[in-house]
Amino acid sequence: MNPNTQRLHDLGQSLWLDNISRDMLTNGTLARYITDLSVTGLTSNPTIFEKAIGSGNSYDEAIGELTRQGEAGEDLFFALALQDLRQAADLFRPTHDATGGVDGWVSLEVSPLLADDSAKTIRAAARLHAAGARQNLFIKIPGTPAGIPAIEESIFAGVPINVTLLFSREHYVAAAEAYLRGIERRIAAGLDPKIESVASLFVSRWDVAVKEQISPQYHNRLGIAIAMRTYKAYRDLLASARWQKLARAGAHPQRLLWGSTGTKDPAAPDTIYIEALAAPDTINTMPENTLQAFADHGKVGAVMPVDGGDAEAVLEQFRREGVDDDALAERLQREGAAAFVKSWRALLSRIGEKSSQLAR
Repeated sequence: MNPNTQRLHDLGQSLWLDNISRDMLTNGTLARYITDLSVTGLTSNPTIFEKAIGSGNSYDEAIGELTRQGEAGEDLFFALALQDLRQAADLFRPTHDATGGVDGWVSLEVSPLLADDSAKTIRAAARLHAAGARQNLFIKIPGTPAGIPAIEESIFAGVPINVTLLFSREHYVAAAEAYLRGIERRIAAGLDPKIESVASLFVSRWDVAVKEQISPQYHNRLGIAIAMRTYKAYRDLLASARWQKLARAGAHPQRLLWGSTGTKDPAAPDTIYIEALAAPDTINTMPENTLQAFADHGKVGAVMPVDGGDAEAVLEQFRREGVDDDALAERLQREGAAAFVKSWRALLSRIGEKSSQLAR
């Protein structure tokens, strides 16, 4: 077991891989990450699958077979993705069982085209989770204004949800309250309150967005400050009377997940976000190169303070630099949703091309 990744695991943080491909499933790479690097789950998104399916020919046989069965478009993609995610879920099932369902998860996102449609998102989440046929499969729903009611309804319906595209404390709180409402409704209806969920805060995109407008001394500090502020809100919620009541009824916390933790600035340390975001009762999902870098030379120093540390002071410095963090959070969420739509369309186009070629 790698000592660097094991230290994060020992302090109570789960390490998840922000990637999946058929190759890493068939060549044993994911299995090695589980045994050697303490990886206990993974996440996927349209961009990840676009790269996986567009690279090489490892999906060609499956695409050809599904095409012959009459699958096309989104249905063909979800069939492919679920083949991968079922296999990954089975690898993580021992962790899932050992942690009572808290860890050992894989994630599949609903179509990004549904980001502004609550009703269709609710139906898609239920359909995909049922089709996945794995109890450790999260369905990802974006924390957009239309996504929030879909999260509540999905939790109430018993669908485990990974809330994605959160960029601020306010985004996180809205997602957390949707989760709480869903659990409270289940308790009122006499249903099992143990429906798992995570809330994914994207970190590094903050620093990319402001790099050109701030002084160099502030580079790569904004995303961490936003994360620290959000972590305080998370710990405050877990200490609240409202949550304690649900916990006594048997509910599990919606864990906070750090996403977008790969370093985008070549001048910054490649493990900067992993080291800064070390915190108990959280998840860090990281790209493969970041996971490997941390395993090689990462360090675990101070644990993130539960009171937010100097986050508010740092954010005030950014405001003096002209950064409106509230407005930027909304912009980043819109841009993130648009980027997934772009990847989605490119993904479906690539699958369509391969399907046509293989049919010929």
